[in-house]
Amino acid sequence: MTAETTTDHPALIASRASQAAASGKRKEEWLNLFAEDGWVEDPVGPSGFDPEGKGHHGREAISKFYDMTIANTDSIEFIIDDQLVCGSEVVNIGRIRTVLAGAQVDAEGVFIYRVTDEGKLQSLRAFWEVDRAMKTMTKL
Repeated sequence: MTAETTTDHPALIASRASQAAASGKRKEEWLNLFAEDGWVEDPVGPSGFDPEGKGHHGREAISKFYDMTIANTDSIEFIIDDQLVCGSEVVNIGRIRTVLAGAQVDAEGVFIYRVTDEGKLQSLRAFWEVDRAMKTMTKL
């Protein structure tokens, strides 16, 4: 089930565009959504994707993050149960379903998108637990 929100808030628009570009594996479209000094923390904190937990800052680092994660999936589906718009941000509550190498994993979490005054993504911060997500793994 996907929540329906009737607002045209810039952060909501940017989050939906980000999810569509990632699901469609359209790298350049996804990268172009970010401000020059934008960043991605996915997941927030240290992980195999970001050992120091400082995020991926700037277009080059975000591009490398894409290549390390999104590009290596067979498919990504964003299943959003609710959205909250506050200030220049939107919080998406739900899960990201990823298929990779014949297995499906659901990462339940909170996904926060902040935009600049121009509507570009300033940050994408994903709060989800790797170990918890791995427990959902099922072979297809």
